[in-house]
Amino acid sequence: MTAFPSTLFAGKKFAVVGLGQNGRPAAMALRAMGAEVIAWDDSETARAAASGLPLRDLREGELDFDAIVLSPGIPHCLPKPHPIAARAIAAGIPIVSDVELLYQAVRRAGSRARFVGITGTNGKSTTTALLAHVLKQAGRNAEAGANLGPAALSLPLLPDDGIYVLEMSSYMLERLASVRFDAAAMLNLSADHIDRHGDMAGYALAKRAIFDRQTNGDLAVIGVEDPGARAMAAWLDTRPAKVARVAGSGPADVFCQDGVLRDASGPILRLTAAVALPGAHNAQNAAAAAAIASFLGVPRHQIASGIASYAGLPHRQQRIVTIDGVTFVNDSKATNADAAERALICYDRLIWIAGGMGKEGGIVPLIPHFPRIARAMLIGRDAPIFAETLAAHGVPYDMVETLDAAVPAAFAAAKREHAPVVLLSPATASWDQFKSYEHRGERFAELARGLMPAGPTGDPAASVSRDPAASVSHDGPASVSRGGPAAPPRHGPARPSHLTQHRAATGGPDEPGHDDGGDWDARRAPGPAGATRGGGAP
Repeated sequence: MTAFPSTLFAGKKFAVVGLGQNGRPAAMALRAMGAEVIAWDDSETARAAASGLPLRDLREGELDFDAIVLSPGIPHCLPKPHPIAARAIAAGIPIVSDVELLYQAVRRAGSRARFVGITGTNGKSTTTALLAHVLKQAGRNAEAGANLGPAALSLPLLPDDGIYVLEMSSYMLERLASVRFDAAAMLNLSADHIDRHGDMAGYALAKRAIFDRQTNGDLAVIGVEDPGARAMAAWLDTRPAKVARVAGSGPADVFCQDGVLRDASGPILRLTAAVALPGAHNAQNAAAAAAIASFLGVPRHQIASGIASYAGLPHRQQRIVTIDGVTFVNDSKATNADAAERALICYDRLIWIAGGMGKEGGIVPLIPHFPRIARAMLIGRDAPIFAETLAAHGVPYDMVETLDAAVPAAFAAAKREHAPVVLLSPATASWDQFKSYEHRGERFAELARGLMPAGPTGDPAASVSRDPAASVSHDGPASVSRGGPAAPPRHGPARPSHLTQHRAATGGPDEPGHDDGGDWDARRAPGPAGATRGGGAP
């Protein structure tokens, strides 16, 4: 890997505010490129972890910086600007993201490497990772990062033929000044982060910024399966970049029809070959990756083989193990109902583990998919609220409270109810019981594997499969026997409180429920005992 020149930002002075997943790598990289850096995080824990960085409370004293790198989860406008951001705006100091400085660094170093940006309310992590995989399998020099990780400024300097594939949250897109994406994709648009952007129109404008500064030699990929995205597609038709519409089902420029991914030149591949990409939403992700890969010159057969060989990302419909015909699927990254819907529609009959810190609206949007649920296991703070919704629609459930209780109970219910899948797709944030959605998903996987029977030597029995593709049904409507009325809540009626909205304080990425990854004051939100939030992500 090639490092950036050590004098690239010599004479520049940056403040880095927020020392978590984005901020600390940014501060270290800028110093390595010759810049003077002053850093700060409101969390004492995060400051203690930032060894070697000069620290100063920038809420006080002089602000004399070329720019302030504000970590994605720290608001500069709505719902209330962080005091340092407010001071910077008053002083006329630019507030930028680490992606902006990566772009500037690459161009300052003389590289003509291309930049690809991918955003959308849902699916952008998968599409980013999928495209990077296709490019690398085709022998291209590609690096993926930003919202997905690793942080933008921890990526290496790529040569002229290199390709940066960057997942962009709405929070990051607000803070770009010069970045021009050679190819940009906006996959879909549904309500999220409204407190941060003011309203749906403000959120759409933030997402639309991914296409800013594109020219007639660039590609703009747009999903067309929701009204907001279709409106954006019409706007793109007035812009200079070439537009490619994509959909999980036609019509579009790249789309899936009868299980086959197609474009104007014909079939690309049958998506049953891509076992890590179940569901129509993943068909759209594959269509976007195919459109961009084709634009970047990857031959069709390499696009097909790359999509087919993609292994998937952790915590996104990750198949953990199959025991006695029951497959355990970790979709812990589904931290809102929209994300959970994308998992529920992939299975005809399942045991559903859900609950935690719910978002506005709870699981009401999932009501059309309740016939797929043989039984639900409810955990976490807002389990009583979810129970009310399930009970109103005759879905059996158990108030099990914790994931440790939910997994064995779900396994027993799956065998009793003849449900081939146990799905953790909580439709909530994780902070009431876990440090992050990753922590929640890892614990689920550990518990599921702990159910494996021991063989003669004490090891898991050889009959247990870790590649359960054949045992999971992805097609067709649910055909579910309801199994009797819903059980009453074991801990009384749901309390009459509102569900929490996704607050700006919760951090950066806005993947379906990617409610984590920001850098912010650990004292501003609850978490499990002993957990710190300064650099973390729930």
